[in-house]
Amino acid sequence: MGKERVTVIDIARTAGVSKSTVSLVLQASPLVNEATRAKVNAVIRELGYVYNRGAANLRQSNAKSKIIGIVVNDLTNSFFAELAVGVDMVVQSAGYVQFLANTAESLDRQREVISSMREHGISGLILSPARGTEAADLKSLVASGIPVVNVVRQVAGAKVSSLVSDNHAGTREAVRHLAGLGHHRIAFLGGFPDTAVFHERLQGYRDALSDMDLAVHDELVISSAPSRAGGVAAIERALLLRERPTAAVCFNDAVAFGVCDGLRAHRLDPGEDFAVIGFDDVIEAQTAVPALTTVSVDPQGMGRRAAQLLLKQINAGRAEAEAIVSSVRLVVRQSCGAATDKRERLSLL
Repeated sequence: MGKERVTVIDIARTAGVSKSTVSLVLQASPLVNEATRAKVNAVIRELGYVYNRGAANLRQSNAKSKIIGIVVNDLTNSFFAELAVGVDMVVQSAGYVQFLANTAESLDRQREVISSMREHGISGLILSPARGTEAADLKSLVASGIPVVNVVRQVAGAKVSSLVSDNHAGTREAVRHLAGLGHHRIAFLGGFPDTAVFHERLQGYRDALSDMDLAVHDELVISSAPSRAGGVAAIERALLLRERPTAAVCFNDAVAFGVCDGLRAHRLDPGEDFAVIGFDDVIEAQTAVPALTTVSVDPQGMGRRAAQLLLKQINAGRAEAEAIVSSVRLVVRQSCGAATDKRERLSLL
């Protein structure tokens, strides 16, 4: 079973005061003298207690929290909106409601929203960690017994469940596909180099080049923000190279859409003059012009699986960590269909 959560009684016993005194401190009552308040607050910090505002509000009715927290690192990326929809499908049918927050890659913001969610008595948390998140950042959650499922990004050493896609296999398959179409200079565009996801996808890219007996050129690996604007910036740099690439595997679909925008700004047609492959398969990939060839992760499906894993732990009353790597598949559409003669023409520009 998971560790028991710290209670007001635990704090009172450790501080040598009454339960009612602890309650008054938690309510910031002026009836408590400063010396006692300081002693109680020190014990609260030492024991890692989090004031459960939701439980306080509902205590009279003896109600149980039916709230699931979901915290993502970039809600401007439609991948996470689709993932949240998948989560909601499952938790809603189970009688829960989700609280959704965006950290915008800020560790401070992540701490704030998780603390706020804990105050409202969340039963569990689905987290796509902000860049730089370490196991220590999740330690208090683990100690409190709140089930946590990390999605998309793992945190090394964190004793929580994780659900990630097979990043290595995805980019490996994408590069092999492009090489099979006759491309020899294939770029890897986008993504933050300080994330595990970037390195896993980059390693798949490099391994595929090796598989196909193609040279690995460091100048063809161009990092950028994993966003549409980042994709524009990455392809701008790629097109400045003396020997331009003729195709690119992009860190995600958002980058791929930006790459297509950047190509059009240079009067190059994605899928005709330059082959583009994304990663995620968001809904927009199907309706984009040209339709985006991409590695399908099934964002909504990932959200559903994450929610099912979390509810399993909540219902079991313990948070046993599980690590799941979901399979991916390449979905071939129009954006990778560069014609041979136009590739040759591009290489001469």
